[in-house]
This record gives sequence, C-alpha cells and structure tokens, in this order.
Amino acid sequence: MPASLVVWILTALIIVGVLTQKWWEPRLEARGFPVRRWPWRWWLVGYPATALRIVTTWRRLAYLNHLSVSMAPDRRVIGRDLVVQGQALKPKPPRLSWPMPTATGLRLRVLLHPGQTPAPFYAAARAMEHTWRVHSVRVTSPRRGQVVIDVTARDPLAEDAPSVRSPAHVLLAADVGVSEDGGPWLIDLRRTPHWLVTGATQSGKSSLLAALVLALAPQRVALVGIDCKGGMELGLFGGRLSALAVDRTQALGVLSGVVDEIQARMKWCRSWDKRSVWELTEEQQPVPLVVIVDELAELYLTDGSRESRDEAEQCGTLLLRIAQLGAALGVHLVVAGQRVGSDLGPRVTALRAQLGGRVAHRAHDAASAEMTLGDINPDAVITAQNITEDEQGVAVVAMGGRWMRARSRPLSTAEAAEIGRTDPPVNPFLTQPDPVTFEKGGVAA
Repeated sequence: MPASLVVWILTALIIVGVLTQKWWEPRLEARGFPVRRWPWRWWLVGYPATALRIVTTWRRLAYLNHLSVSMAPDRRVIGRDLVVQGQALKPKPPRLSWPMPTATGLRLRVLLHPGQTPAPFYAAARAMEHTWRVHSVRVTSPRRGQVVIDVTARDPLAEDAPSVRSPAHVLLAADVGVSEDGGPWLIDLRRTPHWLVTGATQSGKSSLLAALVLALAPQRVALVGIDCKGGMELGLFGGRLSALAVDRTQALGVLSGVVDEIQARMKWCRSWDKRSVWELTEEQQPVPLVVIVDELAELYLTDGSRESRDEAEQCGTLLLRIAQLGAALGVHLVVAGQRVGSDLGPRVTALRAQLGGRVAHRAHDAASAEMTLGDINPDAVITAQNITEDEQGVAVVAMGGRWMRARSRPLSTAEAAEIGRTDPPVNPFLTQPDPVTFEKGGVAA
C-alpha cells in the first residue's frame, strides 16, 4: 500500500472522529471509558516527537554515559612484554525497545549486554532527562539482564488533583489524590496497615488526612480522631467520627479505649480459633477501626511537671501497642506530624519503625525528610527536599520498598460539611455499644 494512501486514510479517520465526537464520546463514557481524561494531545503530538528524539539520540547518549560496551578486548600486546590498554573502538549500545506510550509519558526496555549491570543506567537518569527534554526519568530493573526506563514527559502534579475520585472497590482502600504516573493515589490499609505523614506547616498534611477521611467516610469503617490543636482540623468531621480527642488528657482516654478494644478483639478471635479478624466470616468480623492522629508532637511535649511527663509516656506506650498489635485485629494507625524523631520523647523511634507507609511533604530541613524516608531510599529523601512551597499537597510516598511522588486531593467546604453530617457505623466496638465517649483512664458509655 503506498505511503500516501495510508496518510489519506488516517487523515480521513481523524476527521470522521472529530465530526462524530458528540455521538461516540458520551456512549464510551457510559461504558466506563473516560474519554475526556485521555491525553489525546500527548498521544498525537508529544509522544511521536519524544519517541523519535529517544531513538535518534540513544547511541550517542549510551556512548557518553558509559552504557555501551565493545565485544573486542581493551588490551593489546605489542611485542613480547608490552601491554597497551585503552578504550575499545566502535562500542555497541545495549538494545533498546520501541518506546511505548503511557498516560503521562512512555516506557522502554533495555536488554543488557553480558557483564553489564543496572548501576550505570541509574547514574545516567539525569542525563536522559536533559537529552530527551522530559520532566523525569525513573530507572528500574525488575528482571535480571533487563532495565526498564519510565519517562514522564510532563509533571502530572503541577496542577491540583482532580476532585473526581474513583469508588472504593476494596474495604479500607482510599483514593486520596493522583500519583506521578497520572493514576490514582491509593492508600490501602489492608496492605499497609499503619502510616506516617510528615511535613512542614501548610505543606499538605491536613489536606491528606481530610482526603483520607473523605474516602473512608462511605465505607463501613469506624474513625477515631486525635487532634490536639483543639480539634480545628478533625473537628470538621465530628459527626462521622466515633470518638474525637481535642487535648492530651482526652487522647489518653481514647488510646486506652482503643487498646481495650484490641484486647477484646483478641479474645473474640480466640473464641473462633482464628489468628486475625480477616479470617472470620463477614458476620463475625468487627468493624475496622482507623485511628487518625494529627500533630503527634503535642502528645509528647511536656511542661516539666510529673503529671505531664507521665501522660506523655503513657500516650507513647499506648500508641506503640496499637501499632504492634492492631494490624491483625482490624485496628489501623495514621500518624501525622511536622517532625517524628527521638527528640520528641521515648518510644518515638520504636513507633516510627512500626509505621510501614511513609508520606513526606515539604520539610524545612534535611533531617526531617531523612527521619521519614532515610530507611527506605536515599533518592526519595533528595526528591522530598526538592518540593517547593508552591507545590502544596505534593509528597513522596514510600511503601513496600518502593517510592513515588503524589499529590493529595483538596477538600472543599461542601464536602467537609457532608462528611460531618454522615453517621458512623452502628456498634463499631466490641467493648461498648455505640455511641461511646472516651474518658481518661478508660471507656464510658
């Protein structure tokens, strides 16, 4: 088929598609295909230009960044005893697959030569960004002898996350924003039971907690809030919360009640010969419980008095017990604070070790980002330090040894009011009937 005929056919198809858009677009939307959110401009214009730039510059890029190898030895013997060593001529770059488009960029695979390792490709990621004129390049090696290069052409987090959120198909799974690959940012408490959220003032911590409450509100999940800033943040959702503490004295009662609930769920599982609540039938399972703590430092700071020190130590002990025992019993912990380090008080480091999910917003110093992400990946720490003040809500998310950039979804006043009018699940606690109020030293109906 002549090339001109192919061009004419493609042009005709595009024209017909544009003219009939009002007919086929709503029908595809009704069938679950979000046509309006598809990156048409990227696929039709940006992707071909970027793919061509990658293919044409790959050989020189590989040569300049020591990604090429030569099949000939780099040593030559001259005479009997003289060995000359130098760079071999005609190095051969590794084989590159054709770039495949994604929603925000493209992906390509590289087959390594025998003897090559992924390390030089990790180091060349910044060179790839500048050569290909893209926003970011992420290099991974999921299989031996293969490197996967994920290219992000433009930053999907440059704008606020869309207000549309996908429905929760799994219990305790919350869509709280958008990730750097353009997909939803999901916090799955079943997979990662406990989370740590850090960041400076006005970096987006409270917005993330609000987005989490918004996503969990329609589910059969009990929410318990601890907001020692007088309840200014979590108090907006008071109607949906099963309990709310607005100072440390109330927080001590709430945490004591949660630990009592954990003990009751242990006995409940033993009575059915099960090791966790997730092995029980749906009728036997107690309601999952999510404890959200805003401004963790307020639970540890003291005024020097003995009573204040005792309260802070008890709160630290109770939080640690919840983190250690709660996952198998349907009790989950989400802790937020500007800084979560040993300088706050005893048991903070042990608590941080139990929080497998990490979210680091913009920080004022490198040590704060290091406390959150340092044990995950040093590159994640550097990325978190590069978040600017204009990127409110942008954070580095780490879980299961992987990390990514994401942005939480802002919560409108109408959505907050709607959550506040929502009732919590009926009888969420085994220890007390619903509703419950927590008092210092225990639980009272």
